[in-house]
Amino acid sequence: MTKAATDTNLTASASRLRMAIVRTARRLRQEATGVAGELTPTSAAALATVERHGPLTPSELAGIERVKRPTVTRTLRVLSEAGLVERTPDPDDGRSALVSVTAAGRERLRRLRGRKNAYLARRMRDLPAADLEALARASEILERILEQPPTRGKGNHR
Repeated sequence: MTKAATDTNLTASASRLRMAIVRTARRLRQEATGVAGELTPTSAAALATVERHGPLTPSELAGIERVKRPTVTRTLRVLSEAGLVERTPDPDDGRSALVSVTAAGRERLRRLRGRKNAYLARRMRDLPAADLEALARASEILERILEQPPTRGKGNHR
């Protein structure tokens, strides 16, 4: 197979995979709406990041989420007003604060994840064992892809 044919096949596979991921993510967001209708996907993602990596400064959160600091400031205000995160003074920088998840925030994430996991489990229930094994392997591959540092250059769009 020529390089051009290989590149074309790879691009077609990437397109199909991207669409499957986008549709799955959309369905998972829709499933979570009943638990946390007031949380936007951005707020839910920020809350999960703070739980996973926190406590964090707002600038650190912005870097991890790859958004601008004003976006994080607005998101943290919403999460704080909902009692899902709390701010404490940063012991290393008195001008900044550290953000951490509250017990209510952890509970909200637990419920969100539970609904999403239940949705996927229902959809997977009747799949043959070979398909379940393929999905487990695909999950490992996707996690490995996501752990790679971002590449710069052609085709790297957000």
